[in-house]
Amino acid sequence: MPRRTATLLASTLTLIALLCVALLVPTPYAEMSPGPTVNTLGSYEGDKVIQITGRTTYPTTGNLNMTTVRVTGADYHINLVESVLGWIRHDDKVVEHNTLYPPGQTAQEADQQNAEEFSQSQDSAKVSALEELKIPVPSRIIVASVLERGASQGLLHAGDVIKAVDGTPIKAEEDVSAAVTKHKPGEKVVFTVVRAADAKTKANADRTQQVTITTRKSDDELPSRAVVGISAGVEHLFPFTIDIKLADVGGPSAGMMFALGIVDELTPGSLTGGKFVAGTGTIEDDGKVGPIGGISLKTIGARNQGAKYFLTPADNCEEAAKDIPSGLTLVKVTSLDDALAALKNIKAGDTAALPGCSKS
Repeated sequence: MPRRTATLLASTLTLIALLCVALLVPTPYAEMSPGPTVNTLGSYEGDKVIQITGRTTYPTTGNLNMTTVRVTGADYHINLVESVLGWIRHDDKVVEHNTLYPPGQTAQEADQQNAEEFSQSQDSAKVSALEELKIPVPSRIIVASVLERGASQGLLHAGDVIKAVDGTPIKAEEDVSAAVTKHKPGEKVVFTVVRAADAKTKANADRTQQVTITTRKSDDELPSRAVVGISAGVEHLFPFTIDIKLADVGGPSAGMMFALGIVDELTPGSLTGGKFVAGTGTIEDDGKVGPIGGISLKTIGARNQGAKYFLTPADNCEEAAKDIPSGLTLVKVTSLDDALAALKNIKAGDTAALPGCSKS
């Protein structure tokens, strides 16, 4: 074979090999991009996003869009070509895979975590919205989960209402662990509970049972103590039904926008005055708004859908202000009250009164 032909063949084979490596060999990276935005006042895939029954609701206008980030899956690592293209594109972001998915976490575990966070954010959105409207929301302490093969397995069940431990009334989640850890491992502790099935009925809601559990020694990284193998949680008793219908979305970042949507549905008039407002942020039961990830991608997604204003958690403001999409006004918020005040100014056209975001 002539030397020139051999050299050309070798170069071609080398190029093919390099292309195969670039396309087939995974990198330790994941890719993020702007995801869908959904109007919490509207419908999604045929269902009204916020559905309220048992309480008077009012027609409203405009947009209160929650925003999302689309990410590659937990079990997928992008290849070299995808990494380079992601770094080049302004609307995408390439990050280390471990920053999104902790080492050892399966795709199923990641999906479960996102679903749980999304459910919790909906619950907090409902509580904060009703508290804002001075509508009382009673609550009770329940068994949130039971550890498999733990001391309480078969004795306590998820959903059981915890009324007392060793005769001491339980008022908060931390009261349960405080009562249990007064014991030494191997000692017995007595739970007074209303079974989950009874708690759902008015007739049996006060029917209590005493359950005796033998404590065990903890085996986690915390100091040794007595445990019974359960986690306690708070169950809110809403005075009417609020359903949030939004499939294929996870995580806690839509909490604030859900809360605003609920407030708008339950009050006469329109919070936005018909204007297009988007935003993001976690929310706590007391209305405090917290930071989220992927803020720059969410502002791009909001702008692409037509948003003119973006409600931004205060702790995300500096990052968001580094690259503000053209035509979008960032509005800094720390609480549900802040967000409602901002919407009042937006509705009135008083943009000078809006607290903005700065780079530092």
